Amino acid sequence: MSDSINGNGIIDEHKPFVAPQEKMAEFTFKSVALGIIFGIIFGIATVYLGLKIGLTVSASIPIAVLSMSIFKKLGGSTILENNIVQTIGSAGESIAAGVVFTVPALALMKFMPEHADRFDLDYITIFTLAIIGGILGVFFMIPLRRYLIVKEHKTLIYPEGTACADVLIAGEKGGNLAKLVFTGLGIGTLYKFLMSIFNLWKDTPAYAIKWFKGAIVAGEVTPELLGVGYIIGPRISGVMVAGGILSALVLTPLIKIFGENVTMIIPPADIPISKMSMDDIWHYYIRYIGGGAVVFGGLVTMIKTLPTIWTSFVASFKEMFSAVEAAKKIRTENDIPLYITILGSLALVVVLAFMPFMPGDHLAKFATAFLIVFFGFFFVTVSSRIVGLIGSSSNPISGMTITTLMLTCLLFVAVGWTGNEYAGVALCVGAIVCIAAANGGATSQDLKTGYLVGATPKWQQVGLIIGVITSSIAIGMTLLQLHQSLGIGSKELAAPKAQLMSIIIDGVLNQTLPWDLILVGFFMGLVMEACGIEALPFAVGAYLPLSASTPIMVGGFINLIASKIYKIKESESDTSPGVLYSSGLIAGGALTGIAIALLKGFKYEGVSLSNYFDFYTKFNLEALYGNYNDMVAVICFGLMALTLLYMAGDKSSQNGGGAENGSAKEQKA
Repeated sequence: MSDSINGNGIIDEHKPFVAPQEKMAEFTFKSVALGIIFGIIFGIATVYLGLKIGLTVSASIPIAVLSMSIFKKLGGSTILENNIVQTIGSAGESIAAGVVFTVPALALMKFMPEHADRFDLDYITIFTLAIIGGILGVFFMIPLRRYLIVKEHKTLIYPEGTACADVLIAGEKGGNLAKLVFTGLGIGTLYKFLMSIFNLWKDTPAYAIKWFKGAIVAGEVTPELLGVGYIIGPRISGVMVAGGILSALVLTPLIKIFGENVTMIIPPADIPISKMSMDDIWHYYIRYIGGGAVVFGGLVTMIKTLPTIWTSFVASFKEMFSAVEAAKKIRTENDIPLYITILGSLALVVVLAFMPFMPGDHLAKFATAFLIVFFGFFFVTVSSRIVGLIGSSSNPISGMTITTLMLTCLLFVAVGWTGNEYAGVALCVGAIVCIAAANGGATSQDLKTGYLVGATPKWQQVGLIIGVITSSIAIGMTLLQLHQSLGIGSKELAAPKAQLMSIIIDGVLNQTLPWDLILVGFFMGLVMEACGIEALPFAVGAYLPLSASTPIMVGGFINLIASKIYKIKESESDTSPGVLYSSGLIAGGALTGIAIALLKGFKYEGVSLSNYFDFYTKFNLEALYGNYNDMVAVICFGLMALTLLYMAGDKSSQNGGGAENGSAKEQKA
């Protein structure tokens, strides 16, 4: 593959599937319409799932799969049209994630003046926060695209973005290449369907080490986490699990050992350590330490990114004032003009500052607008780099939001803003930043997909804005409906992330936040960075439960073994059989996750549809498995992992794919 120099003077070794010189249907009515429909559907599903368990499912890959299938029935489409569908549709999931992690705290804390005596939310508030945060996430990512996506193409993998591109290309090529992806899709769907819908085995097996007090090893044995681990590789997955091991097998046991005979209550806990479970220790102590490590990792990431940011803006400003350079720009380097993003961002924050429903006086509202711009751009940058390293599934959006809330509240405390209405202002800042960071990460994944397939960035960015607006309408209505029917904060809708945000705000404004624990995590990140270990993936591993890191590590370990056994070259890694199969596993797991959300959300005769498929309870499988409940889950996961190792050595797909690629290019030419 020979080097080429693009219109921005960047050395580009990448050759997209669709060449920049090719003209192909892309931003069409049918692609926009289908993208809007998927954005609404996946946004609604994500709202429920996020409120229920505090987790979300990436939507890009399942939307791409569904798009290709639907268009095939309707007479066909181009790969660029399918890419626009998944781009618009994925906005719904990312916006919903940002909304449900933060906005429900407005109800939980009851500090909206117009709702002081009621447990309620306001639609205009939800819609405005979602729109502003979502569009800012797109705008802030535009000047960073050429450097995060293009210049650092080999450094920042963007696992879901790469997987989505593989799915689109496989669907375009067909043959052996597509067979690998769709085989993974089928196995991933079947596996998770049997595990999470029929409940034939546990989804999170755990083992308490009897001879090591307080130590528990667990794993979320899902196909999507296994696939993500394979795609990101052994190095990053190893660093992540190292952080998880430190939290779960070092810090947690230490706290348990030293607190075993302590009867007094040590803040921020409200029960003594001697009565705590391992989950309690994580809730009261470890998450703050992990949050501090994420704070340091975010700061280091920002510092490392500053040259990139500066170079990006310099290049963008040159384009603004150089009509000649703009005219030379090729299709695949065509972004929304920088002046539109600047003016649009300013307009959004000004609109926010003058909204009558926003809590606080005029000074507080302008302070809100300034903090949103500052923290928003910071964490969109951080989020975009994180998802480039470890994927959207492990992106610590909540950690970034916590950091934003803490710093915002500290500033407010410094100037004497400690009333409930200022708590509302702080939450609005955190909500918009959270939504912007979530959508910024999703935007970068979509742009990576577009970069690989040869899409036009401008049309993707326009599509994302359309997706933000249309999905926000449905997300606001869904959130209100769920609140009115089940009640946010209830057993059915615990809203765990929003609960955390409300606690943080109250803790800082009332000076009850455990700063000692935050600083422990901060300096832990510093030690890792000083030892040459990337602080951010380590911090993410430390913040997340070990159960999330272990299956990712298994995927990375299989990548290492496959590379040695099958002698996979680094230049072939993006399209290797293992990556293609992993893409299918991710898609299958994501599709089934949406199905689970829908089944839990719908009821028949007052009973959730998911209960009708619960074979674990119906047939008393716990008694049948006996002491081997966890072992059954591990064995099933191991069998799926072995299929990944086997498929990673499929050489026929590479040969067939190459032939098919050539013929496809000839046909398009």
